[in-house]
Amino acid sequence: MSQVEDFLTAAEEQQIIEAIRAAEQKTSGEIRVHIEQHTDKEVIERTMEVFHGLKMDNTSLRNGVLIYVAVEDHKFAIYGDKGIHDIVHQGFWDSTRDAIKSEFKKGNFTQGLINGIQMAGKELQQYFPWDHDNKNELSDEISKG
Repeated sequence: MSQVEDFLTAAEEQQIIEAIRAAEQKTSGEIRVHIEQHTDKEVIERTMEVFHGLKMDNTSLRNGVLIYVAVEDHKFAIYGDKGIHDIVHQGFWDSTRDAIKSEFKKGNFTQGLINGIQMAGKELQQYFPWDHDNKNELSDEISKG
């Protein structure tokens, strides 16, 4: 088994998917998690590449947020599309990163991801609230590379 397959159990993956669904019930924003074993690139460069590969830049309001994890490298990043990035302050990205990092350092990978998802969801809700015309534009499933 690869480190990606060992990173989260099926039950933990389901908890993360449920956190994504709960967050997205209150916003038109889209949140995804991508996990892969390793990257040869700078983590933010790879995160942006995955973001575009997952077509997260094709949402109508440009309000997608990706949490990317390179398991073997012990690296992760959070990246938001132009719609959300242009209106939130850097402190939001920093505090979200720190909340994830705090749990990751303790080996609580599931809780770290859930904390990041919840924080992103709250911020998205503030600027991109849910309304009855909203549709889920992207999969809630965890993608793996």
